[in-house]
Amino acid sequence: MPKQKDKISEKNINLFTIEEKFEINDLQIKPFAIPHDAVNPCGFSIFKDDKKISIATDIGHMTNGILKNLDGSEFILLESNYDPRVLMYSRYPYLLKTRIAGPTGHLSNEAAGKTISCLLRSGLKQVMLGHLSKESNFPELAYKTVVEQLISNNYNENSLLLSIASRDTISKEVAVQ
Repeated sequence: MPKQKDKISEKNINLFTIEEKFEINDLQIKPFAIPHDAVNPCGFSIFKDDKKISIATDIGHMTNGILKNLDGSEFILLESNYDPRVLMYSRYPYLLKTRIAGPTGHLSNEAAGKTISCLLRSGLKQVMLGHLSKESNFPELAYKTVVEQLISNNYNENSLLLSIASRDTISKEVAVQ
C-alpha cells in the first residue's frame, strides 16, 4: 500500500503487532488474528473504562481464538457476508464463489448467528452485522438467519439489540453503557 501510505500524515500512522495491545489516547486496542486470504488480517477489541467492543470482519471461518477475543464484548461489529444459496446462484464466477465460502474467505449468515449465540453467555448486548455482500446477501436475510439461529439456540431474539450496518451510508450511532 505504498501509494496509499504516502497520502497519510506520518503522525497518523500506527504500526502494531497482532496480539499485542496498543493505545490511542484513552483507548486500549488489541488486534487479533483472523483467517482471511490477505497479509496479516486482523480484528480488533477496543477497551475503555472496563467496557469492551470488538470488530471482526473478513473471517474465513470462526476459530476458538476469535471467540476468545470476542468474549466479554458488549458490542460487536460482526461479518455476515453471504447466504450460501444466494452465493450459489450469484453472478460471481465459480472460483470467486469457492473463495468466498472457503476457510479463508468470508463468514456466512448462519455462522454469524452461531457465533452470536455462543457469545451471548459472555455479556454481549448489541451486534451490528456488517460486510454484507451486495451480490450474495440481503440485509433482511442476514437478520432473519441470525434471529433463527438465536431461537434455535434457545435465546429470545429480544435478548440482543441486532442491527445491520449500512452499505451506502453511515450507520446509526451505538451507545455502550
